[in-house]
Amino acid sequence: MAIDLTTTNVLLGILATVSVLETLAVVALFIGGYLLFRRMMTLIEGIEKRQVAPAAARVNDILDDVKSVTGVAKSAAERADRMAGWWRGSRGA
Repeated sequence: MAIDLTTTNVLLGILATVSVLETLAVVALFIGGYLLFRRMMTLIEGIEKRQVAPAAARVNDILDDVKSVTGVAKSAAERADRMAGWWRGSRGA
């Protein structure tokens, strides 16, 4: 009695083919994901160069101006304190 393995071999062939196709699909998804990631990083870097960097520079300039104005105000307050101390000292003598 001879056993016919044709059906089994066909099913194994189909399973092997499906397995290869699944592997190719997963590899294609990884490649597509990598390409999408690279494209998004390029887009984000472009936005950063065009919009974020100039805004940061403007904010830093404003902070420098505030620092200089604060320094001038502090200096004026110190002079006023010295003058008030001098004036109080000259009145008490």
